[in-house]
Amino acid sequence: MANQDQIDSMMRNFPPEAELLQMSAEDVGMHLLRYMTRDHAETNRFNFLQMVTGGQVAYRFMEGWSWLLRQGFLAPAPNDMYGQKHFVTREGVEVAQQDDLDAWRKSHLFPEYFDPALQRWVKPLFARGDYDTAVFRAFKEVEIRVRKKSGFKTDYGRGLMLKAFGETGPLMANDNEGRKAAREMFAGAISFCKNPSSHHEINFDDPREVVDMISFANQLLRIVDRI
Repeated sequence: MANQDQIDSMMRNFPPEAELLQMSAEDVGMHLLRYMTRDHAETNRFNFLQMVTGGQVAYRFMEGWSWLLRQGFLAPAPNDMYGQKHFVTREGVEVAQQDDLDAWRKSHLFPEYFDPALQRWVKPLFARGDYDTAVFRAFKEVEIRVRKKSGFKTDYGRGLMLKAFGETGPLMANDNEGRKAAREMFAGAISFCKNPSSHHEINFDDPREVVDMISFANQLLRIVDRI
């Protein structure tokens, strides 16, 4: 059992108790994560609890600890038969070094199932908050995919969509009704979404709405791939 001097020393690694009691689990978790990446940090859960203030403060620490485990920032140490010792994962170290929980949250709004091209080119833009460019790049990828699929290498934008899905175009040539619907959808998407900053209906303060737009681009890419 730690003495009061040891407890006071440990608690100096964290915000005042009154602030800790008001924090969310993820905010407490981030303070824990930054502490755990320091040299000689205590990552044994039982030992840690002996070295901090008890009562509701200890509960807050355990909420933060559990959040770190759920996010994959902390993991049980191998060969620990008691299940108390943990270590900071590689992703946890990266997040702690960035010290930017908001950037991490934004990057995790971006679904892992999105097209590989969106993962490569669009996700980094989205993660750093460059939403306008992220949406533009997502629909540019749609344009690139349609150009490649149709063989119209010198056509761009709305004109490309009208031509590729046109009456004499190569895409969906055996489905007149489907081709007409696709022509309108793809042409409208490129016109509206590839230049989103000119449309006031789009809220670039809300990353979730941006993900919705990129998701639309992802669906268009799937359609092109299936043709």
